[in-house]
Amino acid sequence: MNTMKFKTNIKCDACVAKVTPYLDASPAKDAWKVDTSTPDKILTVNDNKGLSAADVIRQVEAAGYKASEI
Repeated sequence: MNTMKFKTNIKCDACVAKVTPYLDASPAKDAWKVDTSTPDKILTVNDNKGLSAADVIRQVEAAGYKASEI
């Protein structure tokens, strides 16, 4: 399993709800979560099917947020 982590500006539960349809739309990802309690608002994505970091960043940006791989 490939685990990727991203620093984001997804700050609250409402923000997570807004980005959910974009991240859930990818058939390649297995699971994802955002830890809004940390200063860097870490998005963790688990994938077994070849999803790239660039794909995740595009999905987050399409929802109106920013992400950078860490």
